[in-house]
Amino acid sequence: MTKMYCFIIILLYNDDIKRKERYKRMEQNTKFCKHCGEKIDIDCVVCPKCGKQVEDIKNSTPESIIINNSANSSSSSAAPVYSKAPKAKNKWVSFFLCLFLGWFGVHKFYEGKILFGILYLLTFGLFGVGVVIDLILIILKPNPYYV
Repeated sequence: MTKMYCFIIILLYNDDIKRKERYKRMEQNTKFCKHCGEKIDIDCVVCPKCGKQVEDIKNSTPESIIINNSANSSSSSAAPVYSKAPKAKNKWVSFFLCLFLGWFGVHKFYEGKILFGILYLLTFGLFGVGVVIDLILIILKPNPYYV
């Protein structure tokens, strides 16, 4: 029976020693927040309780940031960017051109859509159906509209 008590005492003593070592390790890996005094992990940069920044972020190697927003990039693989500014067109000019000369696609030439103008010219306004649809669409557009 005494052996059993000795064994239990040894187990409790070992457990107590392990708990103290764990507490020491925990103490070594913690620090206190400057703002609220809460115990936090040593690696914390922002306090999880109050949300304030405790210390600056440590960066051993600064990252190089490349900003490439120049249209004149030196990269040979980049395709040149051609942007065409939209041009304002008067709704009523286009409407009356479509109404009177839509069979010949004049309103499409006015908008700068040359291929559609030629198509309307060769098919007499897409056999009249295209002219009617275009009249409705032009009425619904704002003035001026942009092409």
